[in-house]
Amino acid sequence: MKKAPPISSTENPIVITGGAGFIGSNLADALLSDGETVAVLDNLSRGGVKQNLLWLQERHGERLQVVTADVRDSEAVDTALPNAAAVFHFAAQTAVTTSLADPIEDFEVNARGTVNVLEAVRRAGHRAPVIFSSTNKVYGGLGDLRLVELDERHVPADELIRTRGINEDRKLDFCTPYGCSKGVADQYVLDYGRSYDLPTAVLRMSCIYGPRQFGTEDQGWVAHFLIRALKGEPITIYGDGKQVRDVLHVSDAVAAYRAVLADIDKVRGRAFNLGGGPRNAVSLNMVLREIEKIVGTTLSVSRDDWREGDQLYFVAETSRLEAELAWHAKTGWRDGLRDLADWLAGQDNDARTLRRVSA
Repeated sequence: MKKAPPISSTENPIVITGGAGFIGSNLADALLSDGETVAVLDNLSRGGVKQNLLWLQERHGERLQVVTADVRDSEAVDTALPNAAAVFHFAAQTAVTTSLADPIEDFEVNARGTVNVLEAVRRAGHRAPVIFSSTNKVYGGLGDLRLVELDERHVPADELIRTRGINEDRKLDFCTPYGCSKGVADQYVLDYGRSYDLPTAVLRMSCIYGPRQFGTEDQGWVAHFLIRALKGEPITIYGDGKQVRDVLHVSDAVAAYRAVLADIDKVRGRAFNLGGGPRNAVSLNMVLREIEKIVGTTLSVSRDDWREGDQLYFVAETSRLEAELAWHAKTGWRDGLRDLADWLAGQDNDARTLRRVSA
């Protein structure tokens, strides 16, 4: 694919870095469908993103602007962002395992790349809103959280946390290079709001899943499980499978990002948890059982050692986001799983093509 020219100086698009990725492409589609001008900045390095970009171009044609660039390239970012009406910053290295193998690259993408974006917006002088996709990993491994092991999952002994989840008052405790790089970026985004009066906000995400996600073993585990199941391939679980996450359908995530931008003056300078909450809290084992119902067969599942930085439990309390923006998760996890399974199955009836897309 040819490198696209810089964003048109005659328009003021909403720029989405990592906009050909899973959440970015869904957000771009929603904005474009409502008549917004959107520009995607993406280096197109991840599996499936070229397919996502082609899908956006087929749906929206020339209304979609594309800049093929890397957020580590400060000159390219400066060229792309001076006319941005707002910036959603999704471009990132997203896997804990990759960060452990190559912490320098992880830092360059997540930390330096974020500062490059912030600096480009600051130098442009238009005070464009910057909304950053952070992670629950900024709260660390939660090793001090006392848990009770039940038949199918680990849950907090504290009844209040079990009912509501982890809120934003939890102290930051960066763990693993990924947690550090995303945590640094998280704090830079908030500080640029204070130091340079930029309208910034941060969403600390739990596990987002849904259409246009080509998950791998290291990132996007819900889609990864479904892809393996649909291809009839074995699945490896690291640990006991009782670790709990609150999963959120991408349509609900997109709604949250749009709500933050729409009311940025109200929520600027703040970080919010974004996840499915206690109603969508599931263990890996629970998800596997539901996938077996969807595909109609028993899965081949093996076990391996725990991985570094894997939280036994994380469920986001999202009451602050709900109170400020009247947002709430609408899609239940079982319905969401079936939606993703239908989308994956519809991508290709031939498993060989599905294998090529997810590689």
